[in-house]
Amino acid sequence: MRDLRCWGRAAGLATARASATVCASVLVLLAAACGGAQNQAEGGAAHAGVIGGVGGGGTNTQATTPPAAQSLATGADRQSVGVVGAGGPAAPYDYAPTVMRAGGQYRMWWCSQLPSARPGDQILFGQAGSADGPFTAPGGAPAVEVFGNSASGFDALHTCDPSVIAAGGSYYLYYTGTSDAAGAHNAIGLATSTDGTHWTRANDGRPILTAAGDVARANTYGAGQPSVVFLNGWYYLMFTDTTGQAATADGSGQFVLRSPDPAFATGVQALGPQGFARVASTSTPRLRSVLNGTTADLMWSDALNAFALAQDTGAGTVVTFWDVNFSYHPYQPVTIPGPEREGPGFIRRADGHAPIDPSDPCGTVPLDVVRATGLGAGPLDLRHFGVDLHGIRGCGNAAQAAAVLTGFAMPSPTRTEDLIVNGSLIEVERRSVAQALAQGILPAPVPVLAALPVAARLDSTALAVVAPGRPVALLLDGRLWTVGSTAVADLNSSAVAGISTAQWDAYPHAGDLSGLRY
Repeated sequence: MRDLRCWGRAAGLATARASATVCASVLVLLAAACGGAQNQAEGGAAHAGVIGGVGGGGTNTQATTPPAAQSLATGADRQSVGVVGAGGPAAPYDYAPTVMRAGGQYRMWWCSQLPSARPGDQILFGQAGSADGPFTAPGGAPAVEVFGNSASGFDALHTCDPSVIAAGGSYYLYYTGTSDAAGAHNAIGLATSTDGTHWTRANDGRPILTAAGDVARANTYGAGQPSVVFLNGWYYLMFTDTTGQAATADGSGQFVLRSPDPAFATGVQALGPQGFARVASTSTPRLRSVLNGTTADLMWSDALNAFALAQDTGAGTVVTFWDVNFSYHPYQPVTIPGPEREGPGFIRRADGHAPIDPSDPCGTVPLDVVRATGLGAGPLDLRHFGVDLHGIRGCGNAAQAAAVLTGFAMPSPTRTEDLIVNGSLIEVERRSVAQALAQGILPAPVPVLAALPVAARLDSTALAVVAPGRPVALLLDGRLWTVGSTAVADLNSSAVAGISTAQWDAYPHAGDLSGLRY
């Protein structure tokens, strides 16, 4: 029998899941940015210069006169020919996907129930070389369960609604769980992993967020359907809570917390009527909802300088936009058309940000989702849909250009290819090495980025080191830059020295260059 936790099951609501050639136009946009033209994502004067990489972790800036929401041009509508992922022909449902694009692969986790599995919902995993699938287990086998209910505890019966991100070398799986047979009294849990398939429960198996209990409603679903983004050192968590004060009479609503701690045990801030404010715990009263919906997903776009929220409607997936402080709508909503049944999951980068269009990184934003389109015992038939947003001025100043173009390289007057990483440059002597590391190589230097500091220089034959249980890393100026495998070291003619784990750990760690190609 299908999981009764699915959204609105107890309250009679409808559905579940929170509910993913650089051309001349790029250079034109970048040249305009250097001329001081205002980036459309900055809004009016009250918001000038505040972007996600600057304003995301600071004091709230509430607009006294919010700028008018701008319209966005759309095009390149696309959809998969058929179903992209399923638990198998006998699985009663497949829904609530979270999709990560990294290293040239698409990885998807979603809610299903394998016929041979124990009762309740489990979380499946599959990967593919394209958003159009098919998403299968490594080796091409059908999708497999990678996370399920615990022997005891709050999630002893159901685990569902995954949201997966990666940050700081770890994967984080946020999910809904309950032990209630009626699918009520849900809470949000967290599991961690080093590979995205083998998971360990965090917080000693206890939930990291429970229902606030502000208002007793007929809908006893509770708290769940998480969606998480990592931005400027903060983990942003959007979720449902049918007991929240600012929820509608039927329990609809989406609430937002943020914390520098992925487990939300410390430094928690809640979004309220006056913006983000420090609170004692994740069970704080829910005083403000950002979306009157029940099937939503969250993503940050560096090029748009805005959060995007995906919600399924009868017309498809409607995407609405908020600035970094959730104080105003910088853009008018857009729709990703096509059939839908439940649970849009954005196709996102590992940190929950929107992928960048390598052919036009500053001017085009791809919006792609996977969502259930059919109904059997529950929502099923996961398919891919997408559109492109055009005419974006995504590199309006140095800080935003650095965020958008992170992972790209550009030629330098010093005859190197300068790799843009976290607001700084790495001068790479060999173009072949830059090509192996970068998401793409721009055809000309970007003047607005000329003032970025140089973090390191990667000369040919620079030493690489490796240790048991540690990845290959380049040793530059006494600091380690991880590159994941020996391929980059071989291209650079770098000798790979084996050292002890203690020696590897003793070096200062400058950054990770292995995940720039998404």
